[in-house]
Amino acid sequence: METFVDFIITKVDKDKKQYLPLLLIGDESETMIDRYLDSGTLYVGLCNGKPIAVCVILNVAPKTVEIKNLAVEAEYRRHGYGRRMLEYAELQHSNKKIILGTGETPSTLKFYKSCGYSYSHRIPNFFTDNYSAPIIEEGVALCDMIYLEKQ
Repeated sequence: METFVDFIITKVDKDKKQYLPLLLIGDESETMIDRYLDSGTLYVGLCNGKPIAVCVILNVAPKTVEIKNLAVEAEYRRHGYGRRMLEYAELQHSNKKIILGTGETPSTLKFYKSCGYSYSHRIPNFFTDNYSAPIIEEGVALCDMIYLEKQ
């Protein structure tokens, strides 16, 4: 596995859809991704020049941004790359509150909590109302969107 020395994060302004395979890891619906990709800021993590991680941030209020998508290629997970992407995004928006929505996947909630995020609110039936097929992660059928925040 490559070390962080080989890991570079860059902002992408054009041809964002070329990263669709990575984006679909964080959000299983291309239709949903299309709703925020063009207006969001896309950061891509490159390991030896290979895209392995993405993070999309959307301005939702004057002092609030939302992380709409954070994903890491399967073989690179659990090596700190997701945390590095998150820290980089937070640094770029350090004067704003950061919110994000996720499903009730135990490992995902544990990850965000370890990064300093805390529960804000939930949107009932978000996944069942907005996705055509059920989403099951770690044996959990996603129903509600859990919102977390970090000041």
